[in-house]
Amino acid sequence: MICRILLLISLTSCVSGTFEVEVTQTSYQAEENHNITLEWMFTTKPDSSSTSLNIYCDMVTDNNEGSVLYHVHKGDEVPESQDKQFAGRVQSDTDALREGRIRLHVSRLRTNDSGLYTCEVYTDYGTNSDRCDLNVTAAVDQPEPQKPTESPQPESRVRISLFVGLTAAGLAVCAGLCFVFRLCYKSVKREHTVVYETENMDAAE
Repeated sequence: MICRILLLISLTSCVSGTFEVEVTQTSYQAEENHNITLEWMFTTKPDSSSTSLNIYCDMVTDNNEGSVLYHVHKGDEVPESQDKQFAGRVQSDTDALREGRIRLHVSRLRTNDSGLYTCEVYTDYGTNSDRCDLNVTAAVDQPEPQKPTESPQPESRVRISLFVGLTAAGLAVCAGLCFVFRLCYKSVKREHTVVYETENMDAAE
């Protein structure tokens, strides 16, 4: 922090003119596990050396605790100075940086990424900073879609048809057996009647 203040004082004392740093959006709203792109723009100077560019992008929470999001020293990125909270989740657009734009892609957002994000830009022709707010909300559990009422499957229909067919066949067999039984019963009864009549006639003679 002390080094940054001394760098700011030294650059300000030897620079004339206007140097601006502006965020393209002052407030961001996102949901956890989603991605977001934070962007700042700063004044460029064609004849300025890239080695004079120094950038510090920090995230400050409500407890005033700072975490390094992005760091450029003398035109080169310094990934090892990045806070563990953002390790592997922040990518910068180097082509945009040459055009005076700081574009930071933050992936897999977490609720503790919420806070105030400040980018301070130091060059040999000016220094300035700007900030934006990011609010990351917890993911909302989506209700499971209701399953539609399932129509009977073909297999069930086959079973029902088979059951009905077997029942009809069983009834037909029962009816047939009853019919045969009745015929047999009538035949036996007729034979008994003939024998009885014959015996009576013999007795009468």
